[in-house]
Amino acid sequence: MKKTTSQSRKRRVPARDVDAYLAALPEDVRVTLEKLRKTIKAAAPMAEETISYQMPAFKYHGPLVFFAAFKHHCSFFGVSKSLLAEFSSELEPFDVSGTTIHFSAQNPLPTALVKKIVKARIEQNESRGRHKENRSS
Repeated sequence: MKKTTSQSRKRRVPARDVDAYLAALPEDVRVTLEKLRKTIKAAAPMAEETISYQMPAFKYHGPLVFFAAFKHHCSFFGVSKSLLAEFSSELEPFDVSGTTIHFSAQNPLPTALVKKIVKARIEQNESRGRHKENRSS
């Protein structure tokens, strides 16, 4: 008996951790996202790395940034609209949708830009935390 198309499709099992997530990717995408991961860790060594919404995520005083691989592109999530405006000239070579930056293995995000965005997100999260503390005092 021949399997139907839906039966023969391979189901992707959600990754338990970032290493497993990256290991399941094609080599060029994996190398690109491993470099992105290393850059995020360097910019935010205090951030907790986890899987959230079935993708690699970093948390520090709340969600910091996420990244993921898709069929035709990669995405860097969690960039606020104010940061997109602040870095708009550096983001011109990339597609931006909402608060997400799309890139590819052939056209990855520049390391210096990722560091600036992550450090700015850290400041936003810390500022939001200070604001909450001041309101509850």
